[in-house]
Amino acid sequence: MHPITITNISVFLTAPDGQNLVVVKVDTSQLGLFGLGCATLAYRAFAVKHVIENSLAPLLLGRDTAQTEELWRLMHYNAYWRSGPVINNAISGVDMALWDIKAKRAGMPLYDLLGGKCRTRVTAYLHCNDTSQEAILEQARQAVANGCRCVRAGFSNFDGPGGNGGYLCLGQTGRTYDPQRYCKQILSLMTALREMLGDDVGLITDVHERLDPPDVIRLARNLEELNLFFLEDPLPPEQMDWFERLRQKTVMPLAMGESFTHMEQAAQLIEKRRVDYIRCHLSSIGGLTPARKLGVLGECFGVKTAWHGSLDMSPIALASAVHLDYALPNFGIQEYYGYGEQTALVFPGTPACRDGALWLNEAPGHGVDFNEREAQRYPPKEDVTYWTEMRTPDGALHAP
Repeated sequence: MHPITITNISVFLTAPDGQNLVVVKVDTSQLGLFGLGCATLAYRAFAVKHVIENSLAPLLLGRDTAQTEELWRLMHYNAYWRSGPVINNAISGVDMALWDIKAKRAGMPLYDLLGGKCRTRVTAYLHCNDTSQEAILEQARQAVANGCRCVRAGFSNFDGPGGNGGYLCLGQTGRTYDPQRYCKQILSLMTALREMLGDDVGLITDVHERLDPPDVIRLARNLEELNLFFLEDPLPPEQMDWFERLRQKTVMPLAMGESFTHMEQAAQLIEKRRVDYIRCHLSSIGGLTPARKLGVLGECFGVKTAWHGSLDMSPIALASAVHLDYALPNFGIQEYYGYGEQTALVFPGTPACRDGALWLNEAPGHGVDFNEREAQRYPPKEDVTYWTEMRTPDGALHAP
């Protein structure tokens, strides 16, 4: 059969919800057939765009779109020094687009190409963030009333009520963080949520890798009686060896992987069974090709998936994750932050959230389109990233 080849690769930057999103379009030699991928590294978006346009596109023009595995490896090894968030996101944009093309050629939703559905719904956990405990409790109450069966709760400023009022990953002012105060307040919040919602609603809180290992162990043990669904991102990638001790000291289910930038980091935790859920950001590990492999590896070791699903990824990446969720036997739960109406206009076919689950539109491919004209209404931001400059009360820089 005559191969369908890559004829052009375009990169688009847009920010309909305030976060820079990077979209890749791969055109082919078959008229009207194209694929869309997500290459979103929100805080270095222009660097990713440069890599795709100046390094990957010249490398890939004329290549066979069917060779997803071959082309992923080619992109991965091409710069000699490999992995890292900029290169991986660039690769991801092309990789997701190639999978989109493959499924469109087959005339089937992507999950069918990945092995078919293993379930009838993809359960999601929703975010409940605010500056006060009372406001968070009200958000959680409304989420459960709307059918949500699992919520992730936390303060939108780490130093408690009275500080920065924006979501912790978007805040530009008041970026102070008192670890001990955080531990006390999050214990109080989760206790209040359990008392209000009862035992049938799953509870999650995100440490965001900001605690020292001994404090994580102490917090996990203090939260054990509340029977959390899992504790999210308890330790930074630089402290991987501490997971063994954390595992020994608590029965709390653990989830990790949002900040990983290569498969080996996740594989190490999976193979040693030091986490219960792996939750990588699909584009930061290189796209659908490596994520599928991690999912299969997790199945072998009893580790479930809980892929990252925040505003710093496009609906294309979310849809790709949901297709994996349907197809992987070891799916656990899907994170969902929730996009605004403007994002749905830029990305027709964005997965819908209702009754505590995410739903696809069943179109061939991953099902998400991209409105280039609408995207132009929300130009990307070229300002400096400030939210990662978190400081402890004594003024020391604290890693995000």
